[in-house]
Amino acid sequence: MWGAATAAYQIEGAWNEDGKGPSVWDEFSHQPGHIANNDHGDTACDHYHRMPEDVQLIKSLGINNYRFSISWPRIFPEGKGQPNPAGVDFYDRLLDELAKNGITPFVTLNHWDLPQALQEHGGWANRELVDIFTDYAEFIFKKFNDRVRLWSTHNEPWVIAYFGYGEGNFAPGIKDYAQAYQAGHHLLLSHGKAVQAFRQGGYQGQIGIVLNLAWTKPASSSEKDIQANRRAYLNDWSFFLDPLIKGAYPDELFDWIGPMQPKIEVGDLALIKGSLDYLGINHYNSSEIFYDENGGHLKKNGIQISAPNTRLTDMGWGVYADGFKNLLLDIKQNYGNPPVIISENGCAVKDQVSVDGKVHDIERISYLESYLNAIYEAIQAGVDLKGYFVWSLMDNFEWASGYDKRFGIVYTDYKSLKRIPKDSAWWFKNIIRNNGF
Repeated sequence: MWGAATAAYQIEGAWNEDGKGPSVWDEFSHQPGHIANNDHGDTACDHYHRMPEDVQLIKSLGINNYRFSISWPRIFPEGKGQPNPAGVDFYDRLLDELAKNGITPFVTLNHWDLPQALQEHGGWANRELVDIFTDYAEFIFKKFNDRVRLWSTHNEPWVIAYFGYGEGNFAPGIKDYAQAYQAGHHLLLSHGKAVQAFRQGGYQGQIGIVLNLAWTKPASSSEKDIQANRRAYLNDWSFFLDPLIKGAYPDELFDWIGPMQPKIEVGDLALIKGSLDYLGINHYNSSEIFYDENGGHLKKNGIQISAPNTRLTDMGWGVYADGFKNLLLDIKQNYGNPPVIISENGCAVKDQVSVDGKVHDIERISYLESYLNAIYEAIQAGVDLKGYFVWSLMDNFEWASGYDKRFGIVYTDYKSLKRIPKDSAWWFKNIIRNNGF
């Protein structure tokens, strides 16, 4: 399964059109100082108005699987209550266009754009959101299950919880790790309840969750660095994977975070455990972790790992495909070898249109080639890998980085909104055609 991925807030624009309500990212990006250049997603790539031609673009690149997210506040402007007919109609038309062009949809229910109306009642730190999200999910299942066979509930709950509620550098901009861990638990619980509703509803297809996982190793053989790396693993991997696969949170982490640990009710873990038909993994980079007295409540910090003869991507991230392979082998060994879909992988490059009108992104091709080789080696070693989605279909609003960072295999001219397939797009078309190199 080869494909490309996008997210609603990053490409759609039309932030307040046709009855759509504001999301936490609308609110956050409209406040000066949060986003590079004070950018926002008000127009983004204007996909909302250009959807049919974007589907033709996808088809022209030979991409036959497309991962996208549904904007929750476009469907439910207040997060709940009466659905917005124009919002429902947009995704109806998108799914019809994809079907007409032989492109299989992979639908994410929540890619960070929580309705602002729900944040005003505490957002993901409020347990009430578990049932509200489940109601939203059930509405979407009923409406679109005839055309969708692959679902994910949440994209990167780590980012929502830790960046949104812990560090405050992403929407909704809260700096309180007690809320962050509570939000993390509620995200997992709402995933579990939505999956229960999906299974009890007898819907066809598969459902999972998408986690962002970076591979890490200790920066040295010192005990302090080894323990710091251990805390990174427990916090970033085990907090999410252990409940999903093993039905328990890691005691070792909870002992460390003490009073910040989330409130968990009887029956919560039973709902979360086993709520995966597949595990979605977003992966970009690897780090060496070292002990740092000033490194937040986990007392850790990290430096990027980069392979020889590579340079950092435009995000300042290393290029280290071996870390990707190590990550997949770790999932196989420690988490029972679940079916895996790589739901995002890619890199930001300082792309420019050349005098010949094309975009020659040789660095991106080199990055993708090395990471696909790592995937191949992982499959040879027995990893149950089902699919790969490149991030991203097109350059878009890159969250706190605004429009500065370009991840797309298609170049977006933000003035004219013209789309120009990069060399990597044509390279990837061949990969898909040949099912590899």
